[in-house]
Amino acid sequence: MGEAKKRSIAAVQEALVAMSVEAIGARVQVRWNQSEAATPFGQMAYFAEFLNLTGLYRRWIDSCPLHYASPNGSKISDVLGTLFLSVLSGHWRYAHIAALRADGVSAAMLGMDAVVSEDTVRRALRAMDEVAGVNWLQEHLDASVLPLLSAPWILDTDVTVKPLYGKQEGAVVGYNPHKPGRPSHAYHTYQIAGLRLMLGVTVAPGNKSQANTTLPGLIELIEGMPQGKRPALVRGDCGQGGEPTMAALEARDIHYLFKLRLTKNVKRYIERMFATPEWADAGQGWQGRDGNIKLSGWSRARRIVILRRALQGEVLLSDEHQLNLAFVEKDVPVKGYEYAVLATDLDYDIRALAQLYRDRGDAENAFDELKNQWGWGGFTTHDLKRCQLTAMTVALAYNWWSLFVRLAHPKARLEAITSRPLLLSGIGRLTTHAGQAQLSITPMHAKAQHAQALLMTVSEKLKAWKRTAEQLPLVSVWQRVCEFIVTHVTGFNWLARQHSPQLMHCT
Repeated sequence: MGEAKKRSIAAVQEALVAMSVEAIGARVQVRWNQSEAATPFGQMAYFAEFLNLTGLYRRWIDSCPLHYASPNGSKISDVLGTLFLSVLSGHWRYAHIAALRADGVSAAMLGMDAVVSEDTVRRALRAMDEVAGVNWLQEHLDASVLPLLSAPWILDTDVTVKPLYGKQEGAVVGYNPHKPGRPSHAYHTYQIAGLRLMLGVTVAPGNKSQANTTLPGLIELIEGMPQGKRPALVRGDCGQGGEPTMAALEARDIHYLFKLRLTKNVKRYIERMFATPEWADAGQGWQGRDGNIKLSGWSRARRIVILRRALQGEVLLSDEHQLNLAFVEKDVPVKGYEYAVLATDLDYDIRALAQLYRDRGDAENAFDELKNQWGWGGFTTHDLKRCQLTAMTVALAYNWWSLFVRLAHPKARLEAITSRPLLLSGIGRLTTHAGQAQLSITPMHAKAQHAQALLMTVSEKLKAWKRTAEQLPLVSVWQRVCEFIVTHVTGFNWLARQHSPQLMHCT
């Protein structure tokens, strides 16, 4: 029976089961078509092309340490592909995987036979050896970012809190500023500043949010890098700066910039410096003054920079003992200041150091995106091991998608809340004729022409780089992608390969 005749018979069968529905605008005939493959992420074909030509996805699948002894077990590519599709779709619970079960188009784009159930994914992660799984995912996290580190760059460290609502392993009450008293996990993260790419993440119980828990992962990460790829500066907030961290970085000749807690000794130092006239302009309304101090517990004296900014408008004061309230108004000749103290071994001037630390605020945007737009706020299981493996998988998918979006839109960073609807959403209908698969895409947003132009531009770049790779075997598509990102996003001259004295920073 020919293909045309089959389609004719199928159309007749659909017509026979059509039913009328009285909608608000009009009466419509509804036909259920369960014989053809469709997806709400039709534009994902272009992202799948990126993963295929760079080899990132295939290497990730082939090197997975998970193995099934039974011949009836699910294919590894189906299990990992299902988790990857769920993360890419913006899911934050394993139960959301059920929404992908009928999506045969996206599965086909990733070389999968079928989308497996959420229970299959959870059991697969439980069966994976933790050490082997962490090493496997860290290897691919490194591979997704190390080729980009061709100029001096900044490593941002931080801890983000994930509140928990069950009896999970590691659900312990710890530092939780938004929901005090709520058990949580602490995600210790390591990020490339500016590019907003993740180098690693360690999931710890909620009461282990201090720098001593961040330090082992940080040192392991740094020592695992080639000497020429190590960060020029490690930057963190007041929770990360301390004697163990600073001493460890000094021993490895890596500069640091940390914010200090306003302890009693630090406050005494501020009081001594308050009335001195040598305050310099630190930008954005701040004044700064540097000095040297050796705090209790420090092995030696270190440079600190005191930053202060005059308070504007009315300020509400409270007396902790008397519980009295009072207002300080701007018209009254009394001036109040807010303070911040930085510890560093850099010899930059005060204004440059102040701006360098203010730039760290961009790292918070990445943490917010990973928690609220990706899966770091969810994918919770009873054991800590699977939380760790899933968190690293989310970071890997986030890195791949970020690189793809930067190829499409190198001028500015697009968060997932903007880029996924723009570059993924579109009804895709997959048909096969004469042995050739055809994907028909119906856009689902008002910027369809803009999205089409971006995606076609990326596809043309990738195909051109593939032709170059075929002619020059030592040059891969992935290398061309990294050259493009470094040149057009960071502004670093890849061909010159001369280390600039300026730290690599981009928007």
